[in-house]
Amino acid sequence: MAATVTLEPAGRCRWDEPVHIAVRGLAPGQPVTLRASLRDEKDELFRAHARYCADAHGQLDLERAPALGGSFTGLEPMGLLWALEPEKPLMRLVKRDVQTPFAVELEVLHGHDPEAGGLLGRAVHERDFLAPGVRREPVRVGRVRATLFLPPGTGPFPGILDLFGSGGGLCEYRASLLAGHGFAVLALAYFRFEDLPKYLNNVCLEYFEEAVDFMLQHPKVKGPSVGLLGFSKGGDLCLSMASFLKGITATAVINACVANTIAPLHYKDMIIPNLSSDPGKYKITESGLLNLVDIWNDPLEKPHHQSLIPLEKAQGPFLFIVGMDDHNWKSEFYAQIASERLQAHGKDRPQIIYYPGTGHCIDPPYFPLCRASVHAVLDQPIFYGGEPKAHSRAQVDAWQQIQTFFHKHLNGKKSVKPSKL
Repeated sequence: MAATVTLEPAGRCRWDEPVHIAVRGLAPGQPVTLRASLRDEKDELFRAHARYCADAHGQLDLERAPALGGSFTGLEPMGLLWALEPEKPLMRLVKRDVQTPFAVELEVLHGHDPEAGGLLGRAVHERDFLAPGVRREPVRVGRVRATLFLPPGTGPFPGILDLFGSGGGLCEYRASLLAGHGFAVLALAYFRFEDLPKYLNNVCLEYFEEAVDFMLQHPKVKGPSVGLLGFSKGGDLCLSMASFLKGITATAVINACVANTIAPLHYKDMIIPNLSSDPGKYKITESGLLNLVDIWNDPLEKPHHQSLIPLEKAQGPFLFIVGMDDHNWKSEFYAQIASERLQAHGKDRPQIIYYPGTGHCIDPPYFPLCRASVHAVLDQPIFYGGEPKAHSRAQVDAWQQIQTFFHKHLNGKKSVKPSKL
C-alpha cells in the first residue's frame, strides 16, 4: 500500500458530523476508486464507491475533487456515507445500539471500477452516537418504557420527547444525537417493546401524558414545558399530544398526517377515530414494491372529519418537515391542511419546510436514503420515495432546522437560520 488516507476529525466523530476525507501519496493524475463499507449490528453489509483522479501533486481531497462516477457523481464530500447501499435489497441502515459506533472501512484502489486494481491504502473511521459526556438512562417508570439521554453538565436542559412511527420498538439514535446538541431527550416506545402492546389496536393518550409528566418532573429537565418530535405515525401522535396535553411548548413533525391514523385514540372520555383507508387503492411499482400513497382517505371529506386532530387547541408553535416525494402518504397535503386550519382559528401559521426529491424516511444527516424496505409490522416491501442526492441534502438541512426550532422555543435563543433549500 502506497497511499495514505487521512480523516479529519481523525479516528472517531459523531454520526451527524461531516468528516474530511483526503488521500495523499498517489501519482499525479492517478485514477483511483474509493470504496466505503460498514456492517450493522445484524451483520448486514452496506457499500458505496466512487471514481476519482488525483491532482497534479498526487493528492485527492474529497472537498475539492468531484466524483467521476460510481455510486454518485460531482462534488460530494460525504457521498461515500449517504450513498451506502445494502448488499441485500430492502435493508435499511439504522442504529440499534447507540452505545457502540459504526465502523466505516475506507479503501483506495488503483484504477476505476470495475477494473479497479490493487489496494493502495485503507483507513477505519468510527462514527458514534453518544457525544462525550452524554448519559443514557433506561426509563421504566409506571407504564413508561423509554430511554432518557442527558447532555454533559449540570443542567437543567430543554426537554424533548422523541417518537418514531408504525414500526414500533424503541429507536434511540435520533434522541442520542440530539442530546449531543444540548437537549434532554426521551426516546419513547409505545408498542412492540417489552411489555407494551404488540400491535396498535387502541392508543391511550394517558400513556403519553405520563411520559410528559416524567420529563417535567425530572430535575435535569428545564420546565415549565417540553417539546415534541415525531416521525410518521409518531408525528400525528405528537400533534394529538400538543392539542390535548398541558406542558408542551413546541412540536416538530417529520412527514406526519394531520389526522389520527392506524388506531383509535382515546383520552379520558374522548375518542378520535383513525383515518380510514382503502387498501384496494395501493399500487405496485415496477420493482414489486407497495406504494401506499393513494390508500388513505381524505380527512377533509365529511365521513372522515372526525379523525382530524384539533391543532388549534395547542399552545405552542409547529414545525412541519415535508418530503415532497413521500410515497407513504400525502405529507405535503397534510401540512397545508394544518396551516389552513390553524389560520382559520386565528392561530399563527406553522413553519413548513418543503424538501423536493425527498422521501418519507427523513433521518439525521448522512444516513443513506431508505427508498424501500420491508415494514416491521406489515411484513411487506413498502416504497417510500426519494432521490439519494436531494434526500441527503434535505437531511442535513432538516436536522439543523429542528435544532434551531427547539433552541428558539425551548431555550429562548432568537437566532433562526433560514433553510438553505
